[in-house]
Amino acid sequence: MEKFSVRDIPRRKFLEMSAKGGLIMAATPAIMSQLVSCGTGVAPGLDLDRETLSRVIAKALEKGGDYADVYIEGRNSRQIVMQESRFRSGLYGVSQGAGVRVIAGNQTGYAYTDEVTTENLMRAAEVASYVATNGISAGAVALETPDRDTFVTVQRPLEEIADSKRIEVIERANQAALDYDDRIRMAMIDYYDQVRSRVIATSEGVYLRDELPLLFFIVQAMGQEGGARHMARQRISQHSGFEIFDTTPPEEVARKAAREAIDMLKAEDAPAGIMDVVMENGWGGVLVHEAVGHPLEADNIAKGIGAFTGKVGEKVASDVFTMVDDGTIPNYRGTINWDDEGVQARKNVLIDKGVLKGYMTDVLSAKQLDMDRTGNGRRESFRNIPIPRMTNTYIDKGESKPEDILSSTRSGLYVQSLSGGSVNSVTGVFNFTCREAYLIENGRKTVPVRGATLIGSCLEVISNVDAVGDDLDFGPGVCGKGGQSAEVTVGQPTVRIRGINVGGSRG
Repeated sequence: MEKFSVRDIPRRKFLEMSAKGGLIMAATPAIMSQLVSCGTGVAPGLDLDRETLSRVIAKALEKGGDYADVYIEGRNSRQIVMQESRFRSGLYGVSQGAGVRVIAGNQTGYAYTDEVTTENLMRAAEVASYVATNGISAGAVALETPDRDTFVTVQRPLEEIADSKRIEVIERANQAALDYDDRIRMAMIDYYDQVRSRVIATSEGVYLRDELPLLFFIVQAMGQEGGARHMARQRISQHSGFEIFDTTPPEEVARKAAREAIDMLKAEDAPAGIMDVVMENGWGGVLVHEAVGHPLEADNIAKGIGAFTGKVGEKVASDVFTMVDDGTIPNYRGTINWDDEGVQARKNVLIDKGVLKGYMTDVLSAKQLDMDRTGNGRRESFRNIPIPRMTNTYIDKGESKPEDILSSTRSGLYVQSLSGGSVNSVTGVFNFTCREAYLIENGRKTVPVRGATLIGSCLEVISNVDAVGDDLDFGPGVCGKGGQSAEVTVGQPTVRIRGINVGGSRG
């Protein structure tokens, strides 16, 4: 049974990200300041001509099949990690590879190579072609570049930034966290950036290529007072250049992490039971990402399983609930110019004022369900086939004022930050851990509490949303599904959920 999760990138995952599929060069702390900046350039495999790619597609369809594509990818990445005011590691990673896919009916054949040559691509096409059995060979196709909108712009390209600048923002964040309060005992700073180059060619005659820069910056701060400790985290991430630090300085990220670390030192054990929950805007949208977003991805719908199967046009949520997946928001972490099948990214309203409008599809599930392609076919790397994935998913803003939502809640739990969670997409049952939460007493946020967990089912929770604020905000994360990770953004305004099950640590 497929399970899904979404979370901040844990440090172990962070350190693995560059290691997937390529050359790794490590710098010891002693030579950190001597890291050599390397431009991305153009990986040789990305320069294969269209005629060659057309012949690869023809080879893939020589035994028949409905559809074929070639996906070529190159990545250049950097990681720098500071812990306890010392640089612990620096990594520079390079990877390249390509995959060939064939779809025949409901079957998919896929093969990939780490070395992009014409010979290897033809062999991958031959292997992928064995899924087809109708024996009707397709000829070569003329590859053309269709009109596509772009949503990622760069002002300060990552490949032009000296590593001394990267080190500088890390040191600034570290100092800002330590200066916030004497009770901040330690800070950890994780910096990661990459430039991902893609070439996509399909049997429908589509040829596309682009570069997607990505920057991810995480600050963790540990507060300690007596025997009480709390580890907080704050992060920013966008498909953008180094200008991200012009709009959000590293000091701002660090102070937000330090603020949580201090405020939660006086946390009491959370109570348990059925209670009203007010969720702060921004990262709280991770709940609907898990509880609602994954069940709306069309691969399980095509199998006839999942909480929303067959419910298009039906009322599934409260009147104030509207949910959107939008891969076109400029430069957001989940934004894509086009998906990994070459389909234009777009804004998809999934639930409109409580009524289910549609699902998120890739090429295969759209064909199976006889639906439009929504631009949600995404893959972690060339080693993976595309599957329906979210991009920037959020509850759309409502008309209530956040302060009114809180003041009209007599008692309950105010959730300011979630650590992450998981969902069973068949049953719709989810659970989430609250990293920062407070009691609500007489319409006011009061005592911080620890150990609270939100538990429920997707249809129940969205039916119980009775107030949505006008303060829509977003937070970046990483989404896991089917063994693949994807960059996503989640978002919501302040919302209130009536009567959700809260697991607490209070005896």
